[in-house]
Amino acid sequence: MIPLEDARARILAALRPTATETVALAEGWGRVLAQPVAARLTQPPADVSAMDGYAVRAADAVAGASLAVIGAAPAGHPFAGSVGPGQAVRIFTGGFVPPGADGILLQEDAEATEHEVTVREAVQPGRWIRRQGLDFAAGEVLLAAGRRLTARDIGLAAAANHPWLGVHRRPRIGILATGDEIALPGEPIPPGGIVSSNAHALAALVRAACGEPLVLPIVADDRDAIAAAAAAARGCDLLVTTGGASVGEHDLIQAALGEEGFALDFWKIAMRPGKPLIWGRLGATPVLGLPGNPVSALVCGVQFLLPALAVLSGLPAAPPPTIMVRAGAALPANDRRFDHLRATLRTDSAGHVVATPFAQQDSSMLANLARAEALILRPVLAPALPEGAEVPAIPLGQYGI
Repeated sequence: MIPLEDARARILAALRPTATETVALAEGWGRVLAQPVAARLTQPPADVSAMDGYAVRAADAVAGASLAVIGAAPAGHPFAGSVGPGQAVRIFTGGFVPPGADGILLQEDAEATEHEVTVREAVQPGRWIRRQGLDFAAGEVLLAAGRRLTARDIGLAAAANHPWLGVHRRPRIGILATGDEIALPGEPIPPGGIVSSNAHALAALVRAACGEPLVLPIVADDRDAIAAAAAAARGCDLLVTTGGASVGEHDLIQAALGEEGFALDFWKIAMRPGKPLIWGRLGATPVLGLPGNPVSALVCGVQFLLPALAVLSGLPAAPPPTIMVRAGAALPANDRRFDHLRATLRTDSAGHVVATPFAQQDSSMLANLARAEALILRPVLAPALPEGAEVPAIPLGQYGI
């Protein structure tokens, strides 16, 4: 068995980002930029008013002064002239400040008639004016390549006048569930069988990470059937299998794929749950073989599939993000397998985030995993810890996992 960190590093080192494609701005959310986004214009394009009021010369706009209103400058309709001594232009938020004006008299600080405005509070030079280029200047790089786009980024790219974006193609992930005993939800369950959950859960995980899952039909514990199904996924960026990764006579993934030229990198990881994990390559297609146990498959999905999806999407190689929490119960000493304790989260009266592990941690208990909000991480040979001790945890709310 190899350490979890070594296994993840070997997986991520073998992957490369997908190719670049161009998508409409509206389709950019969640995608990873393959090309930087530079401003195609200056924002704001000129000095603009930050408030409704009057564009004036500050030297004239002293308390008690009366100014002649010579026009208006609403947003999108600049005033054609300039502001001279003793003059003012009615202006609205976003309106271009006319030449000659160097301050804004707020409408609540003025008394106005149709053609005249009286200053009730003196105007400071530059007050309430947003200068040209305050937000960004033409040519300025606003979003770097390798960034996953948020709604805020989409708004910024739109303001920078980009209708199209160069992004990495969504990774295509083939998902193959194997086993004589499994059936699709809603279908007849064979004697001694169970309903298949892994393919659906992993497909949701892939979608949450902005990938494209290709769920292949369930195949029985048959070498030829497994090999044929895997061959159908050769165009994918990654093939994920579930089940058949152990050493029983019905655990056929390595044997079936070996006949098709599968090259094994490693097998078995010192972690719990999820020890029987396979990593290798079927021709040009990387293959990640996950355990059939549903909790093990999803924990391995968090530790290996999500980071793999990040690299394929164009993000830097990295482990899943963790937070430090207080243990909500005493934790026993750990053995030689890196453990993942399913736990709930709460905030105590002192503001500390507390993670309380479930009393039962059996890796078959999918309901507990669904109720869990975090995985408390227990490294190999970690010592026993008292309640309240600080421990690292992976929050499961991120990316909808």
